[in-house]
Amino acid sequence: MVDSSTSDSSTADSSHSQDGRSAGRQLQLETHGLDVIGDAERKGTPRTLFWPWFGANVSILGLSYGAFALGFGISFWQALVAGVIGIVFSFLLCGFVAVAGKRGSAPTMVLSRAAYGVRGNRLPSVVSWVLTVGWETVLCALATMATATVFGRLGWGGGTGTQVVALIVVAGLTVVGGVMGFDLIMRLQTVITVVTGVLTVVYIALVADHIHWSTVSALPAGSAQEFIGALVFMMTGFGLGWVNAAADYSRYLPRTSSGRGVVGWTAFGASVAPLLLLVFGLLLAGSSSKLNAAVAADPIGALTTILPTWFLVPFAVVAVLGLVGGAVLDIYSSGLALLSAGLRIPRYLAALVDGVLMIAGSIYIVFVADDFLGQFMGFLTTLGVPIAAWCGIMLADLALRRRDYDEADLYRPRGRYGDVPPTPLLLTLAATALGWGMVTNSAASWLEWQGYLLGPFGLGGKTGAWAYANLGVLAALALGFLGTLALRRGRVREQEAQAPSPTVDEGAIV
Repeated sequence: MVDSSTSDSSTADSSHSQDGRSAGRQLQLETHGLDVIGDAERKGTPRTLFWPWFGANVSILGLSYGAFALGFGISFWQALVAGVIGIVFSFLLCGFVAVAGKRGSAPTMVLSRAAYGVRGNRLPSVVSWVLTVGWETVLCALATMATATVFGRLGWGGGTGTQVVALIVVAGLTVVGGVMGFDLIMRLQTVITVVTGVLTVVYIALVADHIHWSTVSALPAGSAQEFIGALVFMMTGFGLGWVNAAADYSRYLPRTSSGRGVVGWTAFGASVAPLLLLVFGLLLAGSSSKLNAAVAADPIGALTTILPTWFLVPFAVVAVLGLVGGAVLDIYSSGLALLSAGLRIPRYLAALVDGVLMIAGSIYIVFVADDFLGQFMGFLTTLGVPIAAWCGIMLADLALRRRDYDEADLYRPRGRYGDVPPTPLLLTLAATALGWGMVTNSAASWLEWQGYLLGPFGLGGKTGAWAYANLGVLAALALGFLGTLALRRGRVREQEAQAPSPTVDEGAIV
């Protein structure tokens, strides 16, 4: 049932405990692919999901989202409510998708084959790959810009030369981590998480006197459309950026694990740090229009401008390591997504391909793009639409199922899940077309074609009040979910009525 890209996964997976920590064996290159986790390797409880999700979302970047939210022209309280709803709701989506992991014990984009078919699933796999490559590029660029800003403040030079050296170092660390694989990544995760958490608390203590509540509370309220736009941005920046990998942790749990526990611990672990960082970020950005504007250009570096000089180096080290840690996870996941999309090369070569693309994208952001925030928002909303459509379809398919996935048929085109079923693919395309027609981003010129349905739908066109509400993300999510419930119920019942398939099949595709 497996080929050369997945044959060593059982060896790699068996060396890890269920909270993602290495069991202590000698570090080696991982050739892990897309295999199902065996019964003997499924251990732990839903509670163990807290730490990997918490660690993946503790980052200084979370503070910058306060400035991003206020950039929609809303008040502190509006931004706080939008952030809380957007973060919690989007990570609840991750929690629900994570249930599929304990039901099928395979990576998220393999489990997605139950809804899309074995080869039909290559479409969402490609979208997932683009999203993860995009995120690793953003994180690499941010780490580069933050390093240059800190060097400039210290008088060590912060110009083009520093940026080039920083990009080489950051990209090198990211690619090495992605190529080495899960073993190295998880050995570093605990240390980076603890140090980042501690120094983030120190950062908050050092800059707390820059908060001026009278200034923050005086921020004028924005419109309902601006509030919705901020809410959707928070969804795409947090949970919807992780949802396509949400089952990758929970696949190690026993099939008997509580579904409610999986949802709860995933959502709680992922949400708690971003919520706390958002509150403080809103207070900082709302207290200083200068800082607010600076964050749009250099989200991490701008936060160093209010620090005492003695703390710059430790802040830079932790900020960069946190971003690199996230980028390494993304380059690992993007490699798996590339394999799921049908590219039949070893995982480490897929990571190298993604690394080259990451470097090219980082060069554009650091040295060419004039406006980081505009490009970033354009990236999130554009890919947020098809990912939301996929998420709606995946969640509805999961809700319709009463049994665990048939493992062998996830790899067999002639199995119960089919090869290229038209309904989910057409529904994805329709939801994406609808969504792109209802989002806009004027700061990214390459996205001027979007928003083509705002006029016909009576929403004021591309310059109207609803132009930046990003309703398309919500519309794609709703259409994917409701469409699948309406159109696929009978098909799912037929699949679950079939007897379990043979374990091994010569026609399997990985």
